[in-house]
Order: sequence, then structure tokens, then C-alpha cells
Amino acid sequence: MKHITCYLDFISPYAWLAFEELPQVLIGLSYSVTYKPLLFAALLKHHGQLGPAEIPAKRDWTYRQVQWLAHSKGRTLDLPAAHPFNPLGLLRLAIATDPNGQPNRYVCETVFRHVWVGGQDAADATRLAALTQQLAPARDPGDASVKAQLRAHAEEAITKGVFGVPAFEVDGKVFWGLDGLPMLRAYLQGDAWFDGPQWDAVASLPVGVVRQ
Repeated sequence: MKHITCYLDFISPYAWLAFEELPQVLIGLSYSVTYKPLLFAALLKHHGQLGPAEIPAKRDWTYRQVQWLAHSKGRTLDLPAAHPFNPLGLLRLAIATDPNGQPNRYVCETVFRHVWVGGQDAADATRLAALTQQLAPARDPGDASVKAQLRAHAEEAITKGVFGVPAFEVDGKVFWGLDGLPMLRAYLQGDAWFDGPQWDAVASLPVGVVRQ
């Protein structure tokens, strides 16, 4: 059985779509999954990137595309009242439900639905309080240990080469994004392509020009 570590942030519509798609994509395979919420903004800061919603034209396209993808797959995705928003409250809540900071699938789905179903304010304090009551975390989401685990997830992800969410790591290989799921399935099925040179060879490809 292969083990998959899924790095996610509830702020990402692609993470929501991939989370919903994962069981169907991997049907018939033997695997287990650990979910590790992290702050997407921490990855962006480390890699010196802007988020999709920070580039106006890309922001518009992102929202159009994710709504189309949900429509094409028969899934629900309602844009929240405002996006981006501060996801820290939701991330810490999810972390607080598990002693190791690894929420189960039910918790992750509940938080994702809080954001992406219904079109409400994802960061609203009243809604967050109700969600906290529903999930009944064993620890206070504001506890220092919870905050430390959230930071540790991002630091771990960065050391493994994760640069965005959702990301799926297995056997030291990282598969990024909703459109990376078929590639993940192929690897888990033992596709011989992954035994060839293509995976590692890209790291030695020379950079032809660096933009100033």
C-alpha cells in the first residue's frame, strides 16, 4: 500500500475540487492518505510568488475556470462572499481536531464545504464559531501547539519541494494540482514511465535566460 500526504489550504478552490476528485481518481488502488493543512501564503512567500488572486486578470480567469470545472464534473463550487480571505482560523481549527495536526477526511470536507458551498463569508466570526462547535476540536485552535503544527506542515512541505496547493507527495515525488491527479494515479499503478530518466532529468535542464 502506498501512502499519500496531501498538503492543502481551504482557501484554494483547486484544493476543494481535487479533494472531492481524489477518491474517484484512485478507485481500485491500495493507498492511504494523510491530510496536512498549511498556509498557502507561506509557500508563496518562500518561493517569491504572487497568488493567483493577486494578479487581476489571472484572478478573473481562476474564478471562471474553477466554476467551469465544477460544472463539468457535476460538483458544487460556490464562490465565497469575498476571496481571498484570511484562512488562519479555519486552518487552525482543522489542525486542532487531531493530536498530530492531521485532520481526517470528514473534518477537511466539512471545512471545505464551509468555504465553497453556499457562497457565504468564509471568514465570518459567527460562522467560524458555529463550525468550531460542530467539529468540537480537542484542543483550542488558538493554542501555541496548534500554531506550531500549522507552521511545521508548511516547513515540511517546502523541504519536499511543494510550491502550491493542492500537492500530493508519495515516495518523495510531488504531484501538484487538480490536473496532476491522473499522473498520481499512473504512478500508483506502476507506470513504467516513472522508472525512466524523465522525472529526475528535468532538474539538470540548463536555464537559458533569467528575467531581471
